[in-house]
Order: sequence, then structure tokens, then C-alpha cells
Amino acid sequence: MMKHIVFYDAACPFCFNVKRILRKFDWLNQLKWVSVQEVEKENGKYPYLSGRNTRDEIHMLTKQGELKAGFGTIRKLLLLLPPISWIGLILYLPGMDRLGSPLYKWFSSHRYQWFGQYDQPRYQ
Repeated sequence: MMKHIVFYDAACPFCFNVKRILRKFDWLNQLKWVSVQEVEKENGKYPYLSGRNTRDEIHMLTKQGELKAGFGTIRKLLLLLPPISWIGLILYLPGMDRLGSPLYKWFSSHRYQWFGQYDQPRYQ
């Protein structure tokens, strides 16, 4: 079964814990989580990420082959998780991207200040 691939920063405590929580809501087993650190090691395996700011924004390759980043990833991700898909629906309301996108970028740029950074990436 083809899955959506979500690329996250395994050196970011906030990102790692969000992944851990969201995995519990993936009742339909639709998501595969891959760290950006793994992507960097496996040079060339994910060519569509080349030149993208994968450490600054969460990325997702949908089953349909669409590449999403930042707030777009968050919206799609939440929509796929049955118990919290209603949050994803709200984020698709008109105008939400104008608020959500800059808010996401601001939060992402401060996450290491607020939550620190792991010495070694965490995968499990």
C-alpha cells in the first residue's frame, strides 16, 4: 500500500514529539515518517527534496505525488488523521492559509530556542 511520506526534523524535540503523538492518530496507517537527517544521508533517494529547506519546514509527499511544505503539510496531515481530521478541515477554510502560513514559519524559526535541540537525532 502506497503511503504519504512525511519528512520531519529528528533533531528537534518539538517535531519528534509531534510525530510521536500524530502516529497514534494514524488509525488507517497512511503515513510513513522519514527524518530529514535520513534524507541527507541517503543522497539522491528523494530527489524532489533537493534544494528545499527541509530543516526549516516539514515536508510531505502525498500518495498522489504532490509535494507539500510547511503549513500545507500540517493541513493535509491533520486531515488524514481520523480523530482530529476536523482540525484539518478548519485549516482549509478560506483565508486560513494567510494566517497559518506566516504563523507556521514564525513558530518554526523559534522552535530550537524554545524546545532546544537533540545532540543526536531521535527516530523512535
